Amino acid sequence: MGNDTVFPREKLKNLGVEELSVCDLLALILGRGTAQKNVFALALELEYYLASCKQVPGISDLMGIKGLGYAKAAQITACLEFSRRFLLAQNVKSVKTPEELIPHLAFLKYEKQETFVAITLSSANSILKIHNLTVGLVNQTQIHPREAFVKAIEDRAVAVVFAHNHPSGNLQPSRADEEMTGQLCQSGRILGIEVLDHLIIGASGFCSLRRINPALFA
Repeated sequence: MGNDTVFPREKLKNLGVEELSVCDLLALILGRGTAQKNVFALALELEYYLASCKQVPGISDLMGIKGLGYAKAAQITACLEFSRRFLLAQNVKSVKTPEELIPHLAFLKYEKQETFVAITLSSANSILKIHNLTVGLVNQTQIHPREAFVKAIEDRAVAVVFAHNHPSGNLQPSRADEEMTGQLCQSGRILGIEVLDHLIIGASGFCSLRRINPALFA
């Protein structure tokens, strides 16, 4: 098998890294394809997969792509982790408003069932991770404080924002939403993890329960 990555290497040398597509960059990282799939086809499939991910995939997730064995999946995982530690971390900004979180939660608008997520935050209010916690029925989901805070504890988070979608598009919180928020806030106080907000996401926008009912968070 010949060297699959000559073209992107030459492109890098002659034009600079800015001119490389995501597929080119992934091809350089992967190095070679397989007998059944050249490196560019593999890189393109990987690009589409990463673009659809709601959180950083693990090695086992990446190995679900045909042609990505353990070695190649490990290379991609190492690159993602390196970026997280040394590049992305330098540019993380504190999240001060719900509007700053919404771009990270846009995927919820397209879910057909209610999906409940936790956004864990550092002491500087920067995003640590976004965790999918539960997926419910078309119009309801249930979350127990035990499941709600387990990822926040694992992340050593100082604060958390919860969010879920309303597939109906109605952004008005239900009585169950408000009761659940009150329980989560109470549990957060016991654990020492502040609940900053609970957001409801819909096709037309979002609703902040803190803004419409701040007493729940008092």
